[in-house]
Amino acid sequence: MPPPSPVEERLPRPELLRQSADYRTCYKGGARRHGPFAVLHIHPNASGRPRLGITASRKVGGAVVRNRLKRWTRECYRRSGWRRQLAPLDLVVHFKPEAAAAGFVEFRAELERLLGDVVRRQR
Repeated sequence: MPPPSPVEERLPRPELLRQSADYRTCYKGGARRHGPFAVLHIHPNASGRPRLGITASRKVGGAVVRNRLKRWTRECYRRSGWRRQLAPLDLVVHFKPEAAAAGFVEFRAELERLLGDVVRRQR
């Protein structure tokens, strides 16, 4: 059996935030969960599924660092067991400057903790 193609491994497009208005709504009207590497902004949506958005300012680091953190976030979210238990929410991960020095294992643990908090609070 051939290995799955990379297209099958991607997050589906409807599960990603694309509109700047959605980001603004999430920032202004949503709840927040803070961690050492990121702030998770949470806001209910009407799409029927959770959607992920990622933001990183230049305070975090150069383009290489910001893009690495974005890749890590998408990978952690895509493989997270919490993802299937989330209600229809918009989730925006905004990196703190401290995230630039984080290793993948500690970054993943922090993101899992934040997602777990969201799932536990929605019950």
